[in-house]
Amino acid sequence: MSNEPKKKRRWGDRRDGRQVKAPGLQTIMCYLWPYRTDCEVYLNDVIDATELLQYLEKRNAEHPEYKTTLFHAAVTGMARMVKERPLMNRFIQGYRMYERDEITISFVVKRRFADGAEESLMVLKPRDEDTLDSISQRIVGNVKETRKSEHATGGIDEVLDKFAALPRFLLIPIVRIIRWLDFWGVNPKFLTEGDPNYTTILTSNLGSIQCPSVHHHLSNYGTNSIMITIGTLHKQEMLMADGTKEIRDVVDIGATLDERIADGFYFAKSLKLIKHIFAHPEMLELPLGEHSGFEY
Repeated sequence: MSNEPKKKRRWGDRRDGRQVKAPGLQTIMCYLWPYRTDCEVYLNDVIDATELLQYLEKRNAEHPEYKTTLFHAAVTGMARMVKERPLMNRFIQGYRMYERDEITISFVVKRRFADGAEESLMVLKPRDEDTLDSISQRIVGNVKETRKSEHATGGIDEVLDKFAALPRFLLIPIVRIIRWLDFWGVNPKFLTEGDPNYTTILTSNLGSIQCPSVHHHLSNYGTNSIMITIGTLHKQEMLMADGTKEIRDVVDIGATLDERIADGFYFAKSLKLIKHIFAHPEMLELPLGEHSGFEY
């Protein structure tokens, strides 16, 4: 949990976010384009991961008991980006803008790398004291626990299985009620806890299945405003700061964002922080609650 005291809920707040006053343009956009899928903006880039890979290679040689991966580093970098760029932790629902009290990053875990294998939903809640080390260990531990079983073992996965078993004539009105509750922010906690549609960032490590990054759509249901996919690690010629060209290890990313939560300038600076973390991986050793000191 965050070290900051939890803010008292006010009239108009939701359980999962505090209502914030948006600038006039963003307020009107909420009414002109009330659906998140109408406000998707797409960002794709290639990030130089050479320094990060060298850092991880050295780190894993010193700590062979478990392997820290590029995905673990990317998730830690996303958490720091949101921590230092609070507008990235906002969402719009019911024509209003809200800001979350905590950072949540979700992803899907494949129980087996095989066609037809079940998937499980996982949500990580970074804390102020977390570093790459603690986040990596939590991801590894959670994934191992998930893959012990071929089937859902509880949480949102089990809830979804129970709903899916209902006949169509019951499921249709129930889903309509759930969407109405979602609009007003009063969905019961057992429906939202662990649901990636209610997290800050929904990410997918497509590189683990040798797939390039894609632009994944957002959803009008829930509160998720950012979807990031991480593609395959590969070699590419890059133009360096001194004007020379080098073959570097790079990874491509694709991001889909709700343009109503911030402007393009804010998004661009947030990406700049991610790139800086990849170029200076020692930043991943800092607790998330400690500001990186990076100047934009």
